Amino acid sequence: MTKIKRFISITITSVMLLTILSACGGNNTDKGGSGGGNGAEKLPKISLFQSKVEIADQLEAMAKKYKEETGNEIDVWGSAGDNYLTQLQAKLNAGEGPTIFGVQTGAETTKLQSYYYDMSNESYVKNIAPNMEVKIDGKIVGVPTGVEGFGFVYNKALVDPAKITDLASFKAFLEESKSKGINGFSLSQEAYFLIGHIINTPFALQQDPLAFIDKLNKGEVKMADTKEFQEFGQYMEAIRELAKNPLEVTYDKQMGDFATGKTAIVHQGNWSYGMLQDYKDIDAGMMAMPLAGNTKLAVGIPAIWVINNKASADQIKAANAFFEWLYNSETGKNIIVNEFKFIPAMTNIEAKNLDPLSKAVSEATVSGNTIPWALTYFPQGIIQNDLAPVAQEFFLTPSMTGDQLLKKLDEVWAKAPKQ
Repeated sequence: MTKIKRFISITITSVMLLTILSACGGNNTDKGGSGGGNGAEKLPKISLFQSKVEIADQLEAMAKKYKEETGNEIDVWGSAGDNYLTQLQAKLNAGEGPTIFGVQTGAETTKLQSYYYDMSNESYVKNIAPNMEVKIDGKIVGVPTGVEGFGFVYNKALVDPAKITDLASFKAFLEESKSKGINGFSLSQEAYFLIGHIINTPFALQQDPLAFIDKLNKGEVKMADTKEFQEFGQYMEAIRELAKNPLEVTYDKQMGDFATGKTAIVHQGNWSYGMLQDYKDIDAGMMAMPLAGNTKLAVGIPAIWVINNKASADQIKAANAFFEWLYNSETGKNIIVNEFKFIPAMTNIEAKNLDPLSKAVSEATVSGNTIPWALTYFPQGIIQNDLAPVAQEFFLTPSMTGDQLLKKLDEVWAKAPKQ
């Protein structure tokens, strides 16, 4: 379970890993520009409210560098990750700040929307990569902390992605791999790796994924009646028939078998490269799940940084000056990539020396060749509590068809709590 916890700290809790900023201020004004610089008018002190200890040292170093270059100060606050949102809401409700704070994308973003300053006219948001803007009522309300992505992670020695373009070629590849004694494709038993990530694709391919989820919540549409999900059911049938049973595969085993050439493709994200670094012989790439002709990676923003619209005008100016420095100065851009180790969500920040999977995600992000993380808008807890048990039943019941899988998913979705 150690590796799983590490994953959750990167994809779900990666989301929490990136919930970083909050602030309270003092006085004085200045727009700040793209780096401030020594001699700039003094701005109010701001504080950064961060939830994860993993980047605490880097944030402290960033605050020091910001003061050196601009003369302005930042206090870094700490919080245990599980208590971050509770503490944040308490501070907001009490009118105690913060000026800048981080929120997870999805339901959490919507929940706190009454506090967001409209960033639409700020220069630092103009370089946000295509499809990575977070808007409410047409206004840009946050700046992405970074991006992550997932799809078919493949062994280049075993897979030619140009030959896996649809369901038929996917099935043919699984059959060919099986005949060679290789597991062609692997999910694993953990909820997000079993169903949560892979089911994102048919949701993301809807014309309006959020509207589809809303209608699904209201019982106005069904997965079983939607063509992309119907094809998804066929993919799941092929995986059950021609690949190793994922209920017998842990995340550790999944990545170990992939690294040693026993498995050709895993459904994973850029975070999984950390499991491959000690294997010199593996050359990995990432391709899209080719459901319904899809050629795009699923790329999402774990969290955004927002400015509290209840803060004073001086505090808001100070917060904007900080973001100008972080996203437009060379020092700030270097910190994002090389200190925080984020994959930038900005077209003006070049990410060098990325691992192959992160590079694939970065290239897809900059080019706009992405589909969204629709799963961040699922009802809270539905993947672990409702969808995963149905997927487990499917992989334990050879007679269950893909259509029956979808109908059971519809049934549990209808009964799951909606928040």
